[in-house]
Formats: sequence, C-alpha cells, structure tokens
Amino acid sequence: MLDVAAQMPHTEKWTPPFDPRFPNQNQTRNCYQNFLDYHRCIKNMSRRGKDLRPCEYYLRVYRSLCPSSWVQRWTEQIKEGTFPGKI
Repeated sequence: MLDVAAQMPHTEKWTPPFDPRFPNQNQTRNCYQNFLDYHRCIKNMSRRGKDLRPCEYYLRVYRSLCPSSWVQRWTEQIKEGTFPGKI
C-alpha cells in the first residue's frame, strides 16, 4: 500500500493549491486530511483494480504540508494497527 509513496522522491519542490476547506494559516488539519485521503484512495483503487495515479495528488499535498516525523509516526501506527484515523 505504501509502495507509491516510497517511489516518489521527496526532493521535488511543489506548493499545493489553496484548499477552501482550510482557509487558516495553520495547515495541520489539511496535512492530516490529505494523509487520510491518500490512504483511502489507495485502498479503494486497489480494491477495484484501478490505476493508482489519481492518488498521487494527495501524496504530493501531504508530503508538502506534513512534517516527515508525523508521516513516519502515522505510517508506523498504520502498520501496527493503532492509527486513530478511519482509513
């Protein structure tokens, strides 16, 4: 499930577009929501046997907004089955 994330280099410079759901300066919720959306997208597309490329958008957004320590911790929690979000 995380193979797509491992293949994309984190060195690319990219700024996510404005999301009206998160108008404030604090982008913590935006980061978390895009992390969830990415994993939900991967899960649903894999289950249906469809191409995973549309999920790359969420990957790029959360990699741009989220601190890598958060992503690392959330990924470990997903593997352990202790992640608090609904994927």
